[in-house]
Amino acid sequence: MSTVELTKENFDQMVTDNEFVLIDFWAAWCGPCRQFAPVYEKAAEDNPDLVFGKVDTEAQPELAAAFGIQSIPTLMIVRDQVAVFAQPGALPEAALTDVIGQARNLDMDEVRKAVAEQQAQQAQDQQGQGGPGGR
Repeated sequence: MSTVELTKENFDQMVTDNEFVLIDFWAAWCGPCRQFAPVYEKAAEDNPDLVFGKVDTEAQPELAAAFGIQSIPTLMIVRDQVAVFAQPGALPEAALTDVIGQARNLDMDEVRKAVAEQQAQQAQDQQGQGGPGGR
């Protein structure tokens, strides 16, 4: 499967319907993005069981803003609707292959547990500083 254009209209559906989605945030004017494109396309061909999406940050500024994309290209990997990797910069082929392998090997039960613990800690921290009569 080649890459899929992700838009604000189809993004949620793609992430919900697919267990493993890689997302390349890019723009046509970005030199490093153009250098990364063939590496990303080859990875898509080498991993036909995964969804490789591309978000044109010029055409989809809302998606870029929603994920706090500050520089492009930025690669994000979403597994089971959890972002497990996000890094700006054009990765060389070997590094991209390694990142995909690491993401494939994640124990998503452990990841979800860690996310839940982090969210609980943040909620507890917020209660401690903003509760009634707090300050």
